[in-house]
Amino acid sequence: MKKTSCVRVTGPLEAHVPGYRRELARRGYSPWTALFHMQLLAHVSRWLSQNGVEPAEFDQRRAEQFLADRCADGYVRFRSPRGLMPLLEYFRGRGVVPEPVPSVPTDPCAKLLEEFVGYLFTERGLAEPTVVGYRWVAASFLSTCPCEGNGDGLANLTAVEVNAFLLAECARRSVGSANNVVVALRALLRFMYLNGHVPTPLADAVPWVATWRDGGRSRALTASQVAALLAGCDRRSTAGRRDFAILTVLARLGLRAAEVASLTLDDFDWRIGEVVVAGKGNRRDRLPLPTDVGEAVADYCRRGRPHNSCRVLFLHVRAPYTAMSSSAVSDVVLRASARAGIAPVRAHQLRHSTASAMRRAGAPLFEIGQVLRHHHTVTTAIYAKDDLDALAGLARPWPGDWS
Repeated sequence: MKKTSCVRVTGPLEAHVPGYRRELARRGYSPWTALFHMQLLAHVSRWLSQNGVEPAEFDQRRAEQFLADRCADGYVRFRSPRGLMPLLEYFRGRGVVPEPVPSVPTDPCAKLLEEFVGYLFTERGLAEPTVVGYRWVAASFLSTCPCEGNGDGLANLTAVEVNAFLLAECARRSVGSANNVVVALRALLRFMYLNGHVPTPLADAVPWVATWRDGGRSRALTASQVAALLAGCDRRSTAGRRDFAILTVLARLGLRAAEVASLTLDDFDWRIGEVVVAGKGNRRDRLPLPTDVGEAVADYCRRGRPHNSCRVLFLHVRAPYTAMSSSAVSDVVLRASARAGIAPVRAHQLRHSTASAMRRAGAPLFEIGQVLRHHHTVTTAIYAKDDLDALAGLARPWPGDWS
């Protein structure tokens, strides 16, 4: 098998070959993949030399020019900015090539979006995933608004345009998704009024989505379905041990997918048996660490988790070994449901299952709310509303004759 040392690098990046080779090994790349990355490094170094470009001048524009030349030369690998990113991240981190210069928005709507994002972070204190969702809704709405010139067109914005956008969005969304749009839109309009972009408080003109919080049955899984999800993990493999640990954390602690993705090695206090969870609103709460959860996580850390400098608990099983996103955590549950032969399951359904299991065991709602970290008991009741035996005790006897 070829080794990375077989790649001959000439040009201005030659001195960085040993360090980059160690970086590829640290990231966990296989020998063949590391070989391809070293070949890319050799090509970049040759290109810099042939074009008289210093590494400190290899900015975003020059990187795009390099990729265009690479495609024209007939290369089949690393032809996109994504393929060049590991190399750029390494050399930017060491000050060899310049950092990308953030583009300054010139469009009035783009400037307004950046101001809105800053407002959400600083004034509202929202978490980054929430801000990303709000920004997407804001961008969609502003694309329908008159932002020409210096943005004075927003001063003529009325409730008619707001409701027209909302009706168009709600027509193609579920109730929950439409409610998310309403919340984000109200936040944007409130911000626009406070900062003088619109003369009237249009947020009051946005109607709330009609929802029935207690309607329908719970989305919780049965105990046998949860057991099937866990049993489907091949704990002899690295991916199986990781997936088993993720599913155990979700099912026993009732965490959200984003909370599981944000867990770090430093969040676990093994001596006193507690785990710190970073929840909504930048809250950090301590939860007891059940024995089975601790065993699953410890087994993954000992025999499945890559050994690198990343402190995030759950990592991808293929190089580069980086932190999993919340969608990747939910995909773990989705694949587990397919292996178990049950209907598709997402991560949040296991949060419902945790509440229902605690309720069936006799736990009162306020204790379930403490585990789920709810502010209001009425919110917890949504997660535990399928306790039919408890509800039957509240039902009044039917006065009629069923015969």
